Amino acid sequence: MLKGQIKVSSDSRISEIDPRLYGSFIEHLGRAVYEGIYQPGNPNADENGYRQDVLAAVRKLNVPIVRYPGGNFVSGYNWEDSVGPKETRPKRLDLAWRSLETNEFGLHEFVKWAEMANSEVNMAVNLGTRGVDAARNVVEYCNFPSGTYWSDLRRKNGAEKPFGIKTWCLGNEMDGPWQIGAKTAQEYGRLANEAAKAMKWVDDSIELVACGSSSMENPTFGSWEETVLDETYDNIDYLSLHRYYGNQENDLQNYLAKSLDLDEFISSVVAICDAVKARKHSKKTINLSMDEWNVWYHSNNQDKEIKPWQVAPPLLEDIYNFEDALLVGCLLITLLKHSDRVKIACLAQLVNVIAPIMTNDQGVWLQSIFYPFMQVSQYGRGVALNTVTKSESYKAKDFDEVPYLESIATLDEEHREISIFAVNRSSKETMDLDFVADGFSNLKLLGATQFCGYDIKATNEDAKMDLQELNEISVDGSVQAKLQPLSWNVIRLGY
Repeated sequence: MLKGQIKVSSDSRISEIDPRLYGSFIEHLGRAVYEGIYQPGNPNADENGYRQDVLAAVRKLNVPIVRYPGGNFVSGYNWEDSVGPKETRPKRLDLAWRSLETNEFGLHEFVKWAEMANSEVNMAVNLGTRGVDAARNVVEYCNFPSGTYWSDLRRKNGAEKPFGIKTWCLGNEMDGPWQIGAKTAQEYGRLANEAAKAMKWVDDSIELVACGSSSMENPTFGSWEETVLDETYDNIDYLSLHRYYGNQENDLQNYLAKSLDLDEFISSVVAICDAVKARKHSKKTINLSMDEWNVWYHSNNQDKEIKPWQVAPPLLEDIYNFEDALLVGCLLITLLKHSDRVKIACLAQLVNVIAPIMTNDQGVWLQSIFYPFMQVSQYGRGVALNTVTKSESYKAKDFDEVPYLESIATLDEEHREISIFAVNRSSKETMDLDFVADGFSNLKLLGATQFCGYDIKATNEDAKMDLQELNEISVDGSVQAKLQPLSWNVIRLGY
């Protein structure tokens, strides 16, 4: 039997956790919008076409911010196409995903949907085919009260009050050759800086996210970040990171170790940001927006068979299995470990497209990854604690030393709760876990769940997956628990 230990102290803290760490993403891609969050005529839709069953599932995830409308889609997007009477909105070719965009669902509809979902909007602007003028205009349309052309057009289109969108992305993956209007770091940095200046002149309360490298494997990784920050440092607030994982090799132990890759990626980008800060003698710290992350590989082959130029074709519809849920849990723990610098993160995406929520004409079903995300979003609030974790380790194909125990603890002082999130990566052995919390007295168990016992390739298409009670646990000064092999565990303590 494996041994694992977790130690925390009340005064040893990583950071306050920004609630936006549990954000998500809706792109005009596949069935994310049409047949996802919006489907007029569906029995589960309201009079405006919003799927109420989807909204109920999204609310369970407690998602505080949703990035929109892309993604690759945004680099060919004319935001003006998506406002005004629906019958006059133009249909466009979406070159990013070789689909037909009707614009039936647009900016006003999304802002209303986000309000219903208890989320804020993280709006992306097109810096692929467009630039400064369109970027400043959309901020004016969304956020300026009244008395100008764009703000009065918003009011004419039915929104008397400003939308008040505070978080904006300056384009998407502009270093990628797949991107419409891809740019060199110098080209993008200059454009992003000029757009940032103009956008903040319209509304100086907004926060801006500049594009980092779209992949750590891109040959320009590192130099891209440095050049973009050289150009934009004074006018942006966050640098973006994107990272997806897959188990193409069908190597479970290596797959579950890939959160170590995410840890290295985040640390590398933090180092670059701080090097630029030092060189500029700046007092400003650039934080990070991990505005795309998830598992994505199951649907790659089937997407090649999709006929182009359809409305809402079934693209990127990964069906997640149990091992994917374990990795997503590890990735969430990693994000919390970096909550001092990662302030925004968006699980990509939210509905139907590499998503925790899937729809059909009858209703919704929840993917395996829904459960760890829901629990961390619900309970991982307050402060991330420095968590000293000890366990045995193993060697994997791409990683020399992988701890069997992946864990972190968070502290919610308002509700006097400690939450422990833990994954046992071992496929065979139960783990005896010992949790010690210095500076906390009279610990009591509020609840403990485990997600385990499923075949690693099992999916939740039959809706039989669920959280189970973790019964083998005792609290007596410290906490002892038995973590099952290949398990996601959440232990909640009061003090």
